[in-house]
Parts: sequence; structure tokens; C-alpha cells
Amino acid sequence: MNSIYSVFKFLVGFLLAIVLMAGASVAAALYFAAKLTTVPERPVFPNDKTAQIAGAGAKSTAKASPVSTSSDAAPSDAASEKPLEPGAYRALVTQPIGLILRDSGNRDSNRIGGVGYKEKVVVLEDSPDKEWQRIRVEDGNREGWVKGGNTEKVEGE
Repeated sequence: MNSIYSVFKFLVGFLLAIVLMAGASVAAALYFAAKLTTVPERPVFPNDKTAQIAGAGAKSTAKASPVSTSSDAAPSDAASEKPLEPGAYRALVTQPIGLILRDSGNRDSNRIGGVGYKEKVVVLEDSPDKEWQRIRVEDGNREGWVKGGNTEKVEGE
């Protein structure tokens, strides 16, 4: 009777250890999966024009924008000075990692630059299949094509 009790006690202890180890493994896996799926904060560099505009406010924006004649001008004042082409609209980039600016609307075309997250753009046209959008960055002279569906129309501007 004593040997049956010892075997039973060993089996229960062994199964309990297996369950605890499996639970700890699942908890560790979920913890690391959650850490690896979060998007890291975009690094800020001193020569990054987008970071200066986004982080510094209206005063720095007036310095960075050579088209502004008044140093008091807010970013929306400078953007509203240029009339939009028919069918064009203002938008913000919604892709957290930014967008690749290309010289034509296909994946094999040349990369000519990039557009940062939450950067203001003017959507000039959509490709017939709505896969690509031709945009102009509101900070000045950059124009090109980006993958469609990664901008959000700004209402009321």
C-alpha cells in the first residue's frame, strides 16, 4: 500500500512539474511575442527635416520652410497659400514606417525619396487600379508615387 502511494505521489508531482514548466514557457513566449510585435519609436536625427517639423512646432517650421515670407506663419497658413489642382486633396501619411517615394507607379520603379509618418502631402491622382497614388509633399518640391491606401484624407482644409 505504501509503494502505491509513493508511485501516485511521484506521478502527481511529475505531472504538476510538467504543467508548471509548460505554463511558464507559454507565458515567456507570449511576453516576447508582445515585445517583438510593437513598432519601435522612429529615431530622430539632427538633419532629419521631418523630425524637426513634427517635433519643434510652428516656430521651427517657419525656419525650415523657405516659401514662407512671415516668420509668424503657422504650417496650415503656408499650406493653404498654394491652391490645389482639380481633384487633388490634402492627406496625412498613416503608415508608421513611412512611405517610399517612387518615380512611377509600380514596384520596379526607381526610389527617389521617402515620406515620413504623419507628414502632410497632397494627393494629386490615383492610378486606375487604386494601387498607387501620385503625391506632392507639402514641404516643397518633392513629388512622386507611393503605394495606395497609406494616406488619410484631411477634412476641413
